[in-house]
Amino acid sequence: MKRFFLLVFLLAVSSVFAVTPAEVAAYRKAAEQGDAKAQNSLGVCYRFGYGVQKDLAQAVFWYRKAADQGHTQAQNNLGVCYSFGYGVQKDLKQAVFWYRKAAEQGDAKAQYNLGVCYENGYGVQKDFTQAVFWYRKAANQGSADAQHNLGVCYYNAKGVQKDLTQAVFWYRKAADQGDAAAQCNLGVCYYWGNGVQKDLKQAVFWYRKAADQGSANAQNNLGFCYNWGYGVQKDLTQAVFWYRKAANQGHPKAREALKKLKVSQ
Repeated sequence: MKRFFLLVFLLAVSSVFAVTPAEVAAYRKAAEQGDAKAQNSLGVCYRFGYGVQKDLAQAVFWYRKAADQGHTQAQNNLGVCYSFGYGVQKDLKQAVFWYRKAAEQGDAKAQYNLGVCYENGYGVQKDFTQAVFWYRKAANQGSADAQHNLGVCYYNAKGVQKDLTQAVFWYRKAADQGDAAAQCNLGVCYYWGNGVQKDLKQAVFWYRKAADQGSANAQNNLGFCYNWGYGVQKDLTQAVFWYRKAANQGHPKAREALKKLKVSQ
């Protein structure tokens, strides 16, 4: 199972979707009085343009105000800004600094983000053991992204001893929360009997879950199952349907399969 590293930083946007200008004014009043929660919320409003014109520099200004008071969501959000250069010069070391601040206070999103940084060497020396440490912290709090990544670490023996049973355990945790990558990986485990009894019908079940969410890998795998009748009745029409879905996302194996079936993309 090949792993693709994808740096996905999560923003804590609280409940400030569809914010009115009056609500922004209320956030501002509280923020100017030093309320950390309001400062973070105002930062989110500026970050996404909720009830106010989008202004990344102002987002950073208010995130920092709250972060300096120890507000964990703001610290994580400020780390995100440094990671991508939103309203501030990109600085991965500063991103790690703020992620760590929040992670050490128990913020699951920051723990996950810090794990990603350690795994990929973003702003810190690459360290799989530390990546696993922080993924586990976040995974135990229910972070599906961390659960999936922890499963991958167990599957590939990155920062931890290889343990396919543990890989399946964490994939399932994330898959049950709807994580498409984990659903696809769980399908792979069932297909090969890695860490779980081989069950092609269960493989198809999980591939379909992920494929319906747009996972190109799962769409290709589901097409393969229909092509050969693995875990499902052979159906070339369905095989082409799923191969095409994956091919349209640029999946090379799906394109190759369509060529062999002499079907256009």
